[in-house]
Amino acid sequence: MSPPLSPPSGDQSFPLPSQIDAVPGAEGWEEMYPYFSRFQPEDDQRFWFYNSMHFPEVVPAFDGLTSEVPYTAIGANTARLFSFPTTMGIEYRIVNGRVYITANPVTDPAQIEARLAHFQERAGHYYANWDQLYAGWQTRIEALIAEIEAVEVPRLGELDDLSVVLESRGYASNHLLRENFHRCIDLYSTMWHHHTEFLMLGYGAYVVFFEFCQQAFPEMGDQTVARMVAGMDVTMYRPDDELKKLAALAVELDLADLFVEGSEPDKVLSGLAERGDAGARWLAALEEAKDPWFNVSVGDGFYHHHLSWADDLTVPFAALPRYVEQIRAGEDLTRPTERLAQERERIADEYRALLGSDEEKAAFDQMLGLCRQVFPYIESHKFYCEHWFTTRFFQKVRDFGRLLAERGVLAEADDVFHLRHLEVEEALVDVSLAWASGGAELGARHWQPIVRRRKQILEALAGWSPPPALGPVPESLNDPAVKMLWGVTDETMSWGPVFGKIAAAVSDIGGTMSHAAIVAREYGMPAVVGTGQATAKIRTGDRVRVDGDRGLVTVLRETP
Repeated sequence: MSPPLSPPSGDQSFPLPSQIDAVPGAEGWEEMYPYFSRFQPEDDQRFWFYNSMHFPEVVPAFDGLTSEVPYTAIGANTARLFSFPTTMGIEYRIVNGRVYITANPVTDPAQIEARLAHFQERAGHYYANWDQLYAGWQTRIEALIAEIEAVEVPRLGELDDLSVVLESRGYASNHLLRENFHRCIDLYSTMWHHHTEFLMLGYGAYVVFFEFCQQAFPEMGDQTVARMVAGMDVTMYRPDDELKKLAALAVELDLADLFVEGSEPDKVLSGLAERGDAGARWLAALEEAKDPWFNVSVGDGFYHHHLSWADDLTVPFAALPRYVEQIRAGEDLTRPTERLAQERERIADEYRALLGSDEEKAAFDQMLGLCRQVFPYIESHKFYCEHWFTTRFFQKVRDFGRLLAERGVLAEADDVFHLRHLEVEEALVDVSLAWASGGAELGARHWQPIVRRRKQILEALAGWSPPPALGPVPESLNDPAVKMLWGVTDETMSWGPVFGKIAAAVSDIGGTMSHAAIVAREYGMPAVVGTGQATAKIRTGDRVRVDGDRGLVTVLRETP
């Protein structure tokens, strides 16, 4: 297959941002996003690539926050806290509703050397105390989740509750409209700073180890390197494990007949309610598993409409029939952790033996040990951050939307996601003023036409095919996140239940540390990520060979 992100034949660059045509019917799309997210004239001189990994769809207005906040946090941790020597942060732009990003490299040798001294001191502290600091992170992120769960949308009745007076609280409940909404936004920003606190250091450790292996063993494929850290037990796999436990319980309680392909969750739940004590036991187990393990998004946590399993049981219940069938057939559904652990030691021993000196072997062991130490965070953070916290965040924002709909400002609760977060605050102030004055909200005539127009814009933009990249190809791409997560290098100019049904994974975008690559590795199956155009060239029904060690995907038989 062609290399990913290959420029058009005969060209030295991809289309320039200024050359992107307007989409008919989407006029005015720019107003959905902040001014600093739009391409500027000087951006034509820079290389940008489409972040289809995190943003595969058009971004609604409110969801623009899921670019703004993460890239603020990523850059701050990379450039300003830990002083990565060769890279600053990531900038983003939005065009026709699609998110493009670029990394800002540090190329001046003197600046690299100066930043390295700071990096060694700061990152060294984290690497040396990783387990202790990670335990503190766990406590902090769970506290943040508890905080977002505790945020309340105030109820505005005819009179405020008597307790407000008797307790001399000092402010009426309409004050909490703005304060509590702000709290949601502030907590979301705090979560992303915590999210990237360890993440960039984890990627940095992997970059160093991968580059060492690539120099020492040029023939070694990326997945072979990655298999040396396989077989770890991390939190991100727990939701899928809970599904398998529920499937096993269904078989044990003789409820397997209720779990058939194509059954709707509501019908299955109704059937379980009619099965006496066995059905009640299974439903109780479901409720126990749901909190927190069903707070996992069907996406990657960047779109409000990518609902969690707890919000929409369709995805987990679609996986249950297959798991039930496999358990009834006596299959072992546990991930092959022990086999993968044995395999990682075998690979490490073989390649270590090829090194020529004790110094090289010691360096190899030190770097590999660090990679294994940081790996649990690399995956476990996803459940707490992109899934559990973000699920709660979008639920709270939807609750504010429900209030706006009840007060007549919006037509329905989810319309809140067609407003930028600053516009949501405006709408809440409208409600606060109307409640305080005894007047009427004015937002219906203002916001509802805007929401209708933005829905039309999103529909028009959905038909646009974004180029994989924009601008001239740079001489150097050395950002650790760009390398390890997106798979974009100098040379390459929610997943769990799915892996119970497939034999290999192939993706258009993604690096060695992308979730697809990691999950495939932990399920013991081959994966090739960052192909650039696999989904365009492989059609449903094609027979393909996936060679994860060499990074090759071959179409053996095409669908007629």
